[in-house]
Amino acid sequence: MGQLLFLVVVLFLFSILVKSPWFKGKWGEFQIALLFKFFLPKEQYTVLHNITLPTEDGTTQIDHIVVSRYGIFVVETKNMKGWIFGGEFQETWTQKIFKVTHKFQNPLRQNYKHTQTLGSMLELNSEAIYSVVVFIGDSTFKTSMPANVTYARGCVDYIKSKTNVVLSATQVAQISTDITRGALRKSFATDRMHVQHVREIIRNKG
Repeated sequence: MGQLLFLVVVLFLFSILVKSPWFKGKWGEFQIALLFKFFLPKEQYTVLHNITLPTEDGTTQIDHIVVSRYGIFVVETKNMKGWIFGGEFQETWTQKIFKVTHKFQNPLRQNYKHTQTLGSMLELNSEAIYSVVVFIGDSTFKTSMPANVTYARGCVDYIKSKTNVVLSATQVAQISTDITRGALRKSFATDRMHVQHVREIIRNKG
């Protein structure tokens, strides 16, 4: 009886976990990581995941960074469902699931801070850094999106569409090393510190 109760509790807690925004986010990032692993040749692309960088006012967390001779791609992952409405320069976008409507920050704006932080740290020209937003999950764009906002496989296609060489092989290796060295150590404490920073920003805006 005790083992059965324990199993029921574990299953209950797991069901809560898989529905949480944190799990959905991590699951989406995992799926994109797999796409990169299988469809971006490692001879040409170096992929870094879950990079947290220090900023003047706290931290900024980047889902994926792809480093190549064709540029650096800063990738923001959104695991969402429903209809997605948004414009490149709008402050907020809209998610609609049946009759429920939810506003969320324009992910291009969110990723802008990521690209600026990374460019400043690496002292690189912004022309060598690309912002990419990829939606994973059962979502549908109901408004026209710019080329750098895509669904899952479209993210890979967008990255591969950049074929002009802007960085040397030596620069690519050094940049990958600099990002790894400059990032905060991956840990629960680092994630918690970033979450607290985000919550503080939200409170200040409210």
